[in-house]
Amino acid sequence: MIQTTSLKQKAGQFFHILFPILVTQIALSAITFFDTNMSGKFGTADLAGVAIGTSLWIPIQTGLSGILMGITPIVSQLIGSKKDKDVAYQVTQGIWLSLIVSVIVLLIGSLALSPILNFMNLEPTVRDVAFRFLSAISFGIIPLFGYTVLRSCIDALGQTRVSMFITLIALPVNVGLNYLLIFGKFGFPRLGGVGAGVASAITYWVIFSVALLFIYRSEPFVNLRIFRKFYFISLKSFKDLLKIGVPIGFSIFFETAVFSAVTLLMSRFDTVTIAAHQAAINFATTLYMIPLSICISLTILVGFETGSGRQKDARQYAIMGIGLAAILSLATALLLLFAGHHVAGLYSDEPDVISLIQHFLIYAIFFQISDAIATPTQGALRGYKDVNPAFIICFIAYWVIGLPTGYVLATYTDLGAYGYWIGLITGLAIGATLLMSRLVKVQRRYATQYADAQPHHK
Repeated sequence: MIQTTSLKQKAGQFFHILFPILVTQIALSAITFFDTNMSGKFGTADLAGVAIGTSLWIPIQTGLSGILMGITPIVSQLIGSKKDKDVAYQVTQGIWLSLIVSVIVLLIGSLALSPILNFMNLEPTVRDVAFRFLSAISFGIIPLFGYTVLRSCIDALGQTRVSMFITLIALPVNVGLNYLLIFGKFGFPRLGGVGAGVASAITYWVIFSVALLFIYRSEPFVNLRIFRKFYFISLKSFKDLLKIGVPIGFSIFFETAVFSAVTLLMSRFDTVTIAAHQAAINFATTLYMIPLSICISLTILVGFETGSGRQKDARQYAIMGIGLAAILSLATALLLLFAGHHVAGLYSDEPDVISLIQHFLIYAIFFQISDAIATPTQGALRGYKDVNPAFIICFIAYWVIGLPTGYVLATYTDLGAYGYWIGLITGLAIGATLLMSRLVKVQRRYATQYADAQPHHK
């Protein structure tokens, strides 16, 4: 991370940070993509079971990971203000918090999973796959949340290529294990969709171990002396981390959980509709990695510049990131418009499923256009440590407006399953507008504070 003086230098540093994050996020998304894709090739019931299991797990995973990602603006501002010696302590506290969060998730999951699946009134085979899929993934929860803290630290230092390398190791490991465990190749048990859960749990342990190795032995992490000294749990540090992380986590949770809620509400439709909906959501999630990567980049860059007191530079990075996301969203819209049938064919060989997926993908065009504005804007706000208003905006946009609108349209009109998608599109668009207005307000406030802090000359 270096100070830049021109837009050309800023663009260079922005892409230097962004590209590895984008590769990392696409690879992480590809893990979920291959879980869904390969389960679908095994059978429609397995695809639906993994869809239900994923819909329950992803909001919890991303929401709690979001809380732990509070480390990113903390570390980036420490680096920006030359307080490198404090980084090791903050990261250790993050690891302690990740362990506590993991244990809580495992305890609640062991008590609540069966009642939730029973309440959904699923077909027996679909329920069985979902239960066993989630049970398998639970063995990887501790390393997954631990890795989230380590990756947040790695990225905050601008070493996003390290995160990229770790994830690129994870992808072939996960796909290879999927092949062996879903289809029972080379003497391995033939587990179907459940094999995807086992593969994911093993993969989480692999990436956590590799990240630990980098943190402990590679530059520039060695100089920060992370894990070279033992620190006890500090409730004050937990409070500081949670103050930033909880609103981030809830914002992410509200955004991801609303899609999962739709999938769960759609359990009243037939298995083909559930499978097609999940396939379309899965591909839309893959496209979402573009604005999400820009979001993470802006948190790092805006946090660094804000910590250094350079408000004009922070604002220029925000404009650059949001503008790029908007342009790329138009390109992906064309992809969905003209290649929707080919995309649908990746998920199923059954003509009726392919046709339904293709219809859902048309609605996904409007999803990702709104995401292109809302998600990078949230990243910039996190860089400013302005997280509470974004959390409130996301809750109102997705849960007070989006989901109820979708339910009404799906239940009381002829739109059926498509009504949920229209409701979500409405919520996303409103959320994007409100978040953008919040960013403008925050930037003006920081600009005023910076101007007042400057010495005045006669």
